[in-house]
Amino acid sequence: MTRIVLAAAAVALAVTAVAAQSDPIAARKALMKKNGDEAKIAASMVKGEAPFDAAKVQTVFATFADSAAKAPALFPDNSKTGGDTAALPAIWENKADFDARLAKFGSAAKEAEGKVKDLDSLKATWGAFAKDNCGGCHEKYRAKKS
Repeated sequence: MTRIVLAAAAVALAVTAVAAQSDPIAARKALMKKNGDEAKIAASMVKGEAPFDAAKVQTVFATFADSAAKAPALFPDNSKTGGDTAALPAIWENKADFDARLAKFGSAAKEAEGKVKDLDSLKATWGAFAKDNCGGCHEKYRAKKS
């Protein structure tokens, strides 16, 4: 199972690298959409709308860690505008902070992946993880949806 996940991640990384060069805005939007889809899976378990599934939770956090590694390359200077981007100029004005937040997101995802073993540990981890990592970055660096 681990080999399959690693192989899929390698293929996804290669595809993301090619896509990032041709259209970084589309690539980052796809990456963030995938993160959102994964977050919904974990949130539905926390809310009791879906049963706890350890394999799915591991995939959620592995996806987040993978996204954190890929994301910095998806914000080159030439992608500040266009493509219906929700990325705020603050990303490029505070690039060091933005990149540090992505690194923290990746580290926190790896840590959570290792410690979430059941529904109780997911519930204990999820709220702070989502608020500190997803919410904190979205509040500062993503345009509000109307």
